[in-house]
Amino acid sequence: MHDQHRNAPLKQIPAGIWILGFVSMLMDISSELIHSLLPMFMVTTLGASALVVGLVEGLAESTALIVKIFSGALSDYLGKRKALAVFGYALGALTKPLFALAPTAGVVLTARLLDRVGKGVRGAPRDALVADLTPPHIRGAAFGLRQSLDTVGAFLGPLLAVGLMLLWANDFRAVFWVAVIPGLASVALLAVGLHEPAHLQTDKRTNPIRRENLRRLPAAYWWVVGIGAVFTLARFSEAFLVLRAQQGGVPIALVPLVMVAMNLVYSLSAYPFGKLSDRVSHRSLLALGLAVLIAADLVLATNDHWGVVLAGVALWGVHMGITQGLLATMVADTAPADLRGTAYGFFNLVSGIAMLLASVVAGLLWDRLGASVTFYAGAGFCVIALIGLAWHPATRLARA
Repeated sequence: MHDQHRNAPLKQIPAGIWILGFVSMLMDISSELIHSLLPMFMVTTLGASALVVGLVEGLAESTALIVKIFSGALSDYLGKRKALAVFGYALGALTKPLFALAPTAGVVLTARLLDRVGKGVRGAPRDALVADLTPPHIRGAAFGLRQSLDTVGAFLGPLLAVGLMLLWANDFRAVFWVAVIPGLASVALLAVGLHEPAHLQTDKRTNPIRRENLRRLPAAYWWVVGIGAVFTLARFSEAFLVLRAQQGGVPIALVPLVMVAMNLVYSLSAYPFGKLSDRVSHRSLLALGLAVLIAADLVLATNDHWGVVLAGVALWGVHMGITQGLLATMVADTAPADLRGTAYGFFNLVSGIAMLLASVVAGLLWDRLGASVTFYAGAGFCVIALIGLAWHPATRLARA
């Protein structure tokens, strides 16, 4: 009986959520097929330095996070979410041929930025669609299902990359062309398969980014934003995990397995740690996440043997599983309900800037002082974040 009750939400989840999940999965296969190879493509084929890789990755990821602020608000104003989501996915799909054709790192940067603008545009309206489509009592299950299907794409993409690189003797550009297919399939599925629910247009909304609204965000919220930023500084772009594996003499075709391993561990650990966060102190769980990231950095700094790199990458995945959902929950817990979208927007903005800084610094350290120093620096930022966790302004979060 208990099992029956536990599985009930899966049966109740609306078809639209499954469609959004499969749309996410197809686009993730397309994107990860390219991203798991891109750092090596830039270094080996285009002759880029680690600094350029860090700059491209940092600019790309921070662009996606910054665009999210505006797309969520826009979908509220228009009362139309699906059209924005389709536009975002289409932009992502149409950048894929640019990677295959790119003659220089500049063109790769352009393709990456356009791709991430697409991701930024679709993220908030898609999450809002999940909330619109789902009855409140199974909303958590619906978000979980979409995230699970998304993460399946995140390890199928690199697996496909490995298979095709072995099949086609490391022909990067040929593999990039294959990424066009699942990308276009995801846009078609969303455009044809999803019916947007009638959106209740409320009274005229006020601009959530007005000063008097921002004043209502409490100190506890800004503390979470600050901790999130230091976390991001400590965890620079995953492109450096790919470069570390390549350094260790892993055959180029097999390097994307690093991302497979990371995403597999991430997807397996996210749900159990999410459940745990409902029962234990958020602060101690964040501290555990930082401790695991310190361990990952130290392992990756010691040696570039593939076994050591794999262990470091697995720890990195556990860290993601512990912290990513938890920080999102903490934002929701500390912000007023009517400012939640804006609260996520600012959290993403600050994290985006931190990601850009972190990836540029990581690239510089890598070029000048070597890979080990890059990972030791990451561990150093973790220690700063741990000190930040001890300084805690809000009594409201003491219980959290």
